[in-house]
Amino acid sequence: MNRKCVLVTGSSIGLGASIIKKYASNDYDVIITYNNHKEEALKLKDEIISKYKVNALVVKCDISNEKNIENLKNEILNIFGKLDVLVNNASIAMDSIIEDKTKDNFMRILEVNLVGTFLISRCFGDIMKNQGYGNIINISSTNAIDTYYEYSLDYDCSKAGIINLSHNLANYYSPNIRVNTICPGWIDTPMNKDMDNDFRKSEENKILLKRFANPNEIANLVYFISSDEASYINDSVIRIDGGIKC
Repeated sequence: MNRKCVLVTGSSIGLGASIIKKYASNDYDVIITYNNHKEEALKLKDEIISKYKVNALVVKCDISNEKNIENLKNEILNIFGKLDVLVNNASIAMDSIIEDKTKDNFMRILEVNLVGTFLISRCFGDIMKNQGYGNIINISSTNAIDTYYEYSLDYDCSKAGIINLSHNLANYYSPNIRVNTICPGWIDTPMNKDMDNDFRKSEENKILLKRFANPNEIANLVYFISSDEASYINDSVIRIDGGIKC
């Protein structure tokens, strides 16, 4: 059976894993990438194959490393021969007060979140261009638009750059490849599990729905945007934040 296939970067845990499960539940073959969470990635692969009866590939990939990306591309083409959907989800954050932020740390955030998204998009965008079809979805953040946090200003800058990158990619790869950006607000993921309770409550009170998103709610939107039902949605920036009022 010639299924569609999706690559989700940074997909061993958290939002990325939820996105992988959403596509697998809709009969997609999936490519799971990780940088540090190998055990979780392999466990997710076994779950996907057992539960959804689709193919799942696990590849270690630091998206800021071009050799890693080339290896990822070769493995995908050797096994699947194509790529239908790319979801650029991998990112890192290093929150701290401004005085403690170093140039090296700032550059590392940009290198992974922004440059890495560019490198992956260029690599697989070229494959999709040769195919004559494809979808690229970039995960940004409401931090890129209007929910600013000085502790994460480097992260916020990187996510703002992703929006601009997406607009340029949409122009370059038109008309056969759709490129869209999704900007989530707060999500219940492992990244936020150690959040200060008082800070969390204050943030929840800014949200009309008074809660953080379940990762599945974001995954549902990602899948929809790449589906045929969303075939006229292109070069869009879509926020999903429960109604944040800063």
